[in-house]
Amino acid sequence: MKTTEISRLLEKYYKGESSEEEELILRRFFDTGDITGDLEVEKVMFRFYSEHAEVPEPSAELGMRIISAIDSKEKESGFIPVRYRRLVYSGIAAGLLILLGSYFFYINKKGTGDTFSNPEIAYAETVKILYSVSSKLNRGTEPLEIVRKLDDATEMSFSAINRSTGIIENNLKYLDYFQKAINIVASPMNLNVNK
Repeated sequence: MKTTEISRLLEKYYKGESSEEEELILRRFFDTGDITGDLEVEKVMFRFYSEHAEVPEPSAELGMRIISAIDSKEKESGFIPVRYRRLVYSGIAAGLLILLGSYFFYINKKGTGDTFSNPEIAYAETVKILYSVSSKLNRGTEPLEIVRKLDDATEMSFSAINRSTGIIENNLKYLDYFQKAINIVASPMNLNVNK
């Protein structure tokens, strides 16, 4: 096979665009051919791949063992998730706000007095005032209908974004477990390689 064809296949291989058939052609070429010059490095690499082609399948419970090892390391280090801390702090803040609000409510509480001696007149006056306030509020909020529609559209957009970020966050959690697993597995390997 021509060196230019092999170089083209190697370029596709390094970009991750080669097919299985093209990779098989490369393996056969480097296993059987007399290679010299620029392709000597690739020859060593492909021969290594051929010699170590059989990789044992991991056991079924390997994933669970890795996740439990990561969880046990997190528990040993005293790691507290950010969400849990936020929940605790927001609970404390809400409790303090309730206490302060009730303190000011009871301190400033004044007794109400009757302004009308006849309850029927008081009821009629209350209905009249409420109708007046209601009509003025309705007239005043009519121009704000456009703003309400924009606010609804914005809220719907934010909810869609929140859903998608929730999905992404869940998927990134698995990548984080995978990275921690690689670090745990790679650290003993580095010790053996250096010795």
